Amino acid sequence: MKKIIVVGAGVAGLSAAVRLQKLGYQVELFEKDSQPGGKMNQIKKDGFTFDVGPTIVMMPDIYQEVFTFAGVNPDDYIPMEKVEPMLKLYFSQEEPLTLSNDLVELTKTLESISEEDAQGYFAFLADIYKRYIIAKDAFINKSFRSVWDFYNPKSLWSGLKLRTFNDAYSSISKFVKDERLRKSLAFQTLYIGVSPYQGPSLYTIIPMIELFYGVYFIKGGMFTLATSLAKLLTELGGTIHYNTPIEEIVIEDKKTTGVKVNGEKISADAVVCGADFPYAMEKLIPDEKKRGKYTDKKIQQMEYSCSCFLLYLGLDKEYAGKNLHSIYFADDFKQNVDDLFELGHLPEDPSFYLYRPSKMDKSLAPENQEGLYVLVPVPELSKYDDWSDEAVAKYRDKVIAKIKNKTDFTDIDQHIISESYYTPDDFKENFNAYNGATFGLKPTLKQSNYYRPHNKFAYAENLYFCGSSTHPGAGVPIVMQSAKLAVEELLKDEE
Repeated sequence: MKKIIVVGAGVAGLSAAVRLQKLGYQVELFEKDSQPGGKMNQIKKDGFTFDVGPTIVMMPDIYQEVFTFAGVNPDDYIPMEKVEPMLKLYFSQEEPLTLSNDLVELTKTLESISEEDAQGYFAFLADIYKRYIIAKDAFINKSFRSVWDFYNPKSLWSGLKLRTFNDAYSSISKFVKDERLRKSLAFQTLYIGVSPYQGPSLYTIIPMIELFYGVYFIKGGMFTLATSLAKLLTELGGTIHYNTPIEEIVIEDKKTTGVKVNGEKISADAVVCGADFPYAMEKLIPDEKKRGKYTDKKIQQMEYSCSCFLLYLGLDKEYAGKNLHSIYFADDFKQNVDDLFELGHLPEDPSFYLYRPSKMDKSLAPENQEGLYVLVPVPELSKYDDWSDEAVAKYRDKVIAKIKNKTDFTDIDQHIISESYYTPDDFKENFNAYNGATFGLKPTLKQSNYYRPHNKFAYAENLYFCGSSTHPGAGVPIVMQSAKLAVEELLKDEE
């Protein structure tokens, strides 16, 4: 039985490990932390339970597929409940929008704005759905090894039909006039850390996916996915080594032969690395000569997604309202986005996202209390790096003031009884996210598809990569797809 070492117990590493163990390999997974999940982690404090990173479940079929592949019932591991309405959007002057994927409710919302915009909105969804089908078949479900995997007539024709050269916001603006609807279809590019004014228009598939396939909640929060994958791996016979950081991926004569742990080599027939690709290049393959084009200089020059400032607030009361997910837009959304990606400023008037998990699962907060997760997109560390205690306290107060001013949490400062936070520094230190970039490499045209780090490493045999900085990109279901592609690449080499 061939032995495979998997680096990192994030969702990518766990998904790859489960697949490989089910396929008959002997898998050993090494994780530097004391629990699984990577950025899909958990904070338990003062009776409150918070997901650290991802919170929105989209494309539930992809979550379930890895469990089905392993021969178990997904419902026994990741019980899901549909979220309805999906989310509520708040604006500075205009009335808020409640988004539902119920066609009747959605139509009512759109027609209350105008029949013309309703027609344009549905035309947009039809257009992006066609492009999604092309992208899924030609790029998302396909890995790239050689230049000819991408530069061939079929792929190039598919690429032309995707019309990716416009930015997301401009593409949307051709269909709808209402500024709220434009923002409602554009802001989701921030889910993968790229500006809607710069990111390829293809990434408007994200709101389409929400509307067509629904938004779900996993009982216990997203961390349930991580713990369930870890549980399944051990049930299948795999081994997880916690508190065991990998020091080096061992490459000898352009062949990967194992990893180094505590100064000693552990041999393997292949290595699948789920650690952030830029970090892995610099730290786990320290000899630049073994990395091909991925020199330190190249890694530093690549473009990175934005990061996040997160507050995890335990409140001693339950507030009114039932929305699980809410977005509050800055008065000047374009300026807000420019601060993140162009100017490298902490936004003075930030957009922010609120998540109230105890609305769906009462076990996540003490009785008659609730936990509030607050996410503010901020620049990655190469653009802004002052996260000293004083700077954090100052920005925290600014965010709390915005929440008091813009939301129903008007007296929130009087009811916070538990508080934790994450900054870009924490993403860098805790999860080895290069530059603290929460979503990995920015998905620009020059860093997508063939031009994104490949699932099979080109410069050494028996080494494979998955995760948000590798093809096909960021977002939990897409990261799980990267694990599937990495395993498929390994299987090709076994043929």
